[in-house]
Amino acid sequence: MKGLLQKLDKKLMLFTLIGVFVGIAFFATTDGAINATDTPEFCASCHMYESTIENFNASNHATLNCNDCHAPTDSKIARYTFKAKNAISHGYMATFGASKLPDVIHATEKSMEVIEKNCISCHEPGLQNISHDAKDSCMDCHRQVPHNKGDFRPAEWFEPGNFEFNR
Repeated sequence: MKGLLQKLDKKLMLFTLIGVFVGIAFFATTDGAINATDTPEFCASCHMYESTIENFNASNHATLNCNDCHAPTDSKIARYTFKAKNAISHGYMATFGASKLPDVIHATEKSMEVIEKNCISCHEPGLQNISHDAKDSCMDCHRQVPHNKGDFRPAEWFEPGNFEFNR
């Protein structure tokens, strides 16, 4: 009986070590692939809107990757799950629904929640300096950031500290 337990312990140890090694290898390669699919170059390979890309590259956000804003950043599990769902959706639309794609693509409700949370996460230190009443969401006034879609206000409106405005 004691010999059987030692054999089981050795097998269990071997399988545990193999599992840990496979897990580390999978995580390391997956993490690299996930990071590669965050880049503006990768996203632009399908989202080919030249003006959007040009505006993004000229914005203060140009040092970020797309998914710094467009995917959860609070945990890798949330990020990977979100990106996997988006990859399935993007793959389906590219394969079967390309003819149904609208000219202008809008973020889903879930995507808007993620973007809003990421805006607040990065900009939280400056939020106490806002001198106007906050709307329900940052996107209510700043939807064009950094893609410059939809809201074409004069450049002066976007200058830092210019928070007094009339609608």
